[in-house]
Amino acid sequence: MDTKDKPNYKHLDSIDSPADLKEVGRNELPEVCSDIRAFLIDCLANNPGHFGASLGVIELTVALHYVYNTPYDKIVWDVGHQAYGHKILTGRRDEFNTNRKLGGISGFPNITESEFDAFGVGHSSTSISATLGMAVASSIKGETDRQHIAIIGDGALTGGEAFEGLNNAGVNKSNMLVILNDNGISIDKGVGAIKDMLLNVTTSRVYNNFKGKAWEALGVLGTEGPAPRKIIQKINLAIKNTFLKKSDLMESLNMRYFGPVDGHDVEKLVRIMKLLKDIPGPKLLHVITKKGKGFKQAEDHQTTYHAPGLFDKETGALRKEDTSHLPPKYQDVFGKTITDLAGDNKKIVAVSPAMLSGSSLTIMQKEFPDRVFDVGIAEQHAVTFSAGMAISGLKPFCNIYSTFLQRGYDQLIHDVAIQKLNVTFCIDRGGLVGEDGPTHHGSFDLAFLRLVPNITLMAPMNEMELRNMLYTCQKYDLGTTSIRYPRGRGFNIDWQNEYRDVEIGKGRELMIGDDVAIVSIGHVGNFAMQAATQLKNIANIGVYDMRFLKPYDAEMLHKIFKNYKNIISVEDGTVIGGLGSLLTEFKNLHNYTNKISVLGIPDQFVEHGKPSELYAICGYDVNGIIAEVKKVI
Repeated sequence: MDTKDKPNYKHLDSIDSPADLKEVGRNELPEVCSDIRAFLIDCLANNPGHFGASLGVIELTVALHYVYNTPYDKIVWDVGHQAYGHKILTGRRDEFNTNRKLGGISGFPNITESEFDAFGVGHSSTSISATLGMAVASSIKGETDRQHIAIIGDGALTGGEAFEGLNNAGVNKSNMLVILNDNGISIDKGVGAIKDMLLNVTTSRVYNNFKGKAWEALGVLGTEGPAPRKIIQKINLAIKNTFLKKSDLMESLNMRYFGPVDGHDVEKLVRIMKLLKDIPGPKLLHVITKKGKGFKQAEDHQTTYHAPGLFDKETGALRKEDTSHLPPKYQDVFGKTITDLAGDNKKIVAVSPAMLSGSSLTIMQKEFPDRVFDVGIAEQHAVTFSAGMAISGLKPFCNIYSTFLQRGYDQLIHDVAIQKLNVTFCIDRGGLVGEDGPTHHGSFDLAFLRLVPNITLMAPMNEMELRNMLYTCQKYDLGTTSIRYPRGRGFNIDWQNEYRDVEIGKGRELMIGDDVAIVSIGHVGNFAMQAATQLKNIANIGVYDMRFLKPYDAEMLHKIFKNYKNIISVEDGTVIGGLGSLLTEFKNLHNYTNKISVLGIPDQFVEHGKPSELYAICGYDVNGIIAEVKKVI
């Protein structure tokens, strides 16, 4: 935001830390919330980020930092989509315009960025386990005054680790508070029995009316004495059992349950949190919020405004460029192709762990709603669920982002590959994804999948190859397969070619040369072609698209090693374990003496920035390939 156009905020301009926030009167906290909401809208309209989630927890964020002694008290934000208000209140307001930019602050809590970021996050459902670990550590160290708070969204409760943490917290009896931010949505609309259970609780008119009157009668909303605290838990449980006719899940896990309460009443949240500070043991506070609160378009279109990109802060209109002349996104090629194939092949089913819109499976869902399954934020379940359908004769296409497939790695090995089941893993966001940074980069799938027996690994260089790979996987029983492709657009406007079989394990010779061979896999082959074309006046470059990392084209590799003294491998994956490692292993196995240069993601966690910036930093964009060629010729 340009400083000359910077708006004035009544309270926020003088709040640089939670200590400053505590100087504000409790009755002025709603105005502080309005300031933060206005600040976020002003910033994110021109600097895209995770919008709706952070708007929905502003009152909760203010109450937390008003009541608790942060950073001594530990606050852990699950996923981190909702932590922007937290960053603004903890000394990062003036640099918030660098959010998610190269060299700027991270879009997620990051322990190297601030002492107020108690735990680094990015993947869902981790907060309860981490907070419990901190609480146990404090107990061992005798820190009896330290508070530990996990904030988890209802969407993240679909992840199994959240329940593992809750189950362990109940038996540990550690002093911690879990705040359930219940807004009925993760990125796409929430799914599953947990969502339905929460909805039943929060929408029971009899329950909420009776409970509200009971709280008032006890003086809880206006009194902070000890008597109400002793009986509030019992009255809550009795009301739920009386009117809902079911035992409460959290109580059965020995997690003392409080709520639900209005997550947008900051003064009430402050009063309740002060009460809960003095109640020992594991507790859960259930707050009801609205994702996108305070910005009408974000409230009405919560999935679209999860991370909407540029928008007009006055009207809410998205500022979209005309993309009709651009190549399609790989995810859309996948979504349209799998829908087309499903029309002819009734065995095709599709599975996604809470990423239907991100993977463009919404296209197939509209056409074949009974054959598309959103299983929630539960990657392990998604993999084994797909295995169950495969063993029963269906053709499951399990679409998981590369970074999230890491969470289902054991299931992929144990439940799919060992049994040679016909599951196709469509690995979206392979490689560097950009502004979401190291927790979301798909750096490792090529390497960690290459280790697994009974698996076919393929990566298309362009949209037509992706279509043909999907076609081939549904046509034949290939066992466990994966097709990995990047975030973003391809290179071809006319991509809807007639389907062709892809010969398994066969690469492609794209250019013939004699000086240097560039061997690539996947989308970065386009970088290799551009580099070779630009170098044609100074070097005779051969370009080879492996297409398959497993099984690989040994015949093509023998030809390359016999005809080229220098070989450069290029991959949008870690340099350890992927294509570069395969070429080195092949060289050693067959006693070749060629020089191999390996370009790809270095052995480090790459930070956030635009993909083009990160490719350049890692040295495998067009200019990086050209520079490497010039080194070896």
